[in-house]
Amino acid sequence: MRNKGIGAIFLSLAASIWGAMYVVVKVVVEVVPPLELVWIRYLIAVIALGIIGIVMKQSWTIAKKDWLIIFLVGLIGNTISIVTQEMGTMLSTAQMGAMITATTPAFMVVFARFILQENITIKKCLSIVLATIGVGIIVGNAQIDITQQLGGFYLLVAALTWAFMSALVKKVPSHYSQIVVTTYSSIVAVILLTPFILPRLKDLALTTILQPTISGGLLYLGIVSTAGGFLLWNKGLQLMNASSGGLFFFFQPIVGTFLGWLLLRETIGLSFWLGSLFILSGVFIVIRDE
Repeated sequence: MRNKGIGAIFLSLAASIWGAMYVVVKVVVEVVPPLELVWIRYLIAVIALGIIGIVMKQSWTIAKKDWLIIFLVGLIGNTISIVTQEMGTMLSTAQMGAMITATTPAFMVVFARFILQENITIKKCLSIVLATIGVGIIVGNAQIDITQQLGGFYLLVAALTWAFMSALVKKVPSHYSQIVVTTYSSIVAVILLTPFILPRLKDLALTTILQPTISGGLLYLGIVSTAGGFLLWNKGLQLMNASSGGLFFFFQPIVGTFLGWLLLRETIGLSFWLGSLFILSGVFIVIRDE
């Protein structure tokens, strides 16, 4: 019970950090394109995690049989999910980004069943249906232009791939340090993105990136959101089952929506609230089912 309580705290903190992340991404992505942004934030994260791991004298040894699962975590979660998430946020709003990716808990129920053999119930299935309807209402709103609809699609892909990764990370043996696992999966993302990024780096304006707002945003995304958030999320999932752990994502849309309204002056329409109601209803049903 104590472990579950600690896991719940870790997951709540991670989701809250990621809720604030959407506002930061919305500002930074105006200057740094999504692919470059993901690459830079992981580069910063790897350096931060490496320093933490060395100071804490972590063992960096991974058995050969476990490298594949760490690679898949890096490919699906750290690379595909984060790239589509930031592309979606660039094309839509911070609020939409936070809310649509909040469907992750419902999708985690499915992946936890097939990958981890965790029980699936009628209530959990209903939660998936409600969350999907909610996304459809937000993304399919006729008042949202085609660009934001495309952004919504990217965000849905981000939610699916993140849910898949969250189930996969449970397959990583728990005796490995989460600092080490997170570092290696982040390195996978850096390696996979580097061939696409190197030809584009010359187009980045260094003077603009060094502005306090942009550089501060990059440091937040790299150190707090990526290194800190991933550590908290992965460690929290180790202490709880995947379908329960995913429920703490509901902190993300609350923080993201509030900060988007407060800092970016984003408006909130009726379809957004209606879609949000369906999504959060789906999450609530799963919470009651646990």
